[in-house]
Amino acid sequence: MIWPETVLPLEAMEAAASDAAAQQPPPSDEIAALTSMSYAELHAAWRKHLRYPAPKKLGRALLELAIAWKLQERAQSGLSAATRRRLDELARTLATKSDLTQQRTIALKPGARLIRAWGGATHEILVTDDGFVWRGRTWTSLSIIAREITGTRWSGPRFFGLGARTSTRNRNVDA
Repeated sequence: MIWPETVLPLEAMEAAASDAAAQQPPPSDEIAALTSMSYAELHAAWRKHLRYPAPKKLGRALLELAIAWKLQERAQSGLSAATRRRLDELARTLATKSDLTQQRTIALKPGARLIRAWGGATHEILVTDDGFVWRGRTWTSLSIIAREITGTRWSGPRFFGLGARTSTRNRNVDA
């Protein structure tokens, strides 16, 4: 329960907040002061700002960088909510799989058209449920089409600008 005599008017609360802000030096001054601190002082600053002890064998440059980053983060209100969510997601993935790599798979839906200019001609490929239609014929692989167009071995998905692996709706297509 809040007693009426302990409730501060809004002006008093704002004044108290501005006094607290005025007592702290701006982050640029604190960051500049890091270069003149001793190694022991940097460890103390690390503990103050990061709230746990610094690793024992961490070099001076990394101590300064970490403390400066923390000071900037505090001055700029920290990480965005989206960044925090992404970091939490990555931490959960790392805890369960111990691998953060993500497969780059592009799903081509039937009806999509791939267009590529090569050798002065424009080649248009239609994606279907059965494969790829080019020049009225159905092909099972983009790589075979790329080989027919260029006369040399090509990764079909790369030739058509699709990235590492491409898949149709239910099956993988060779790269």
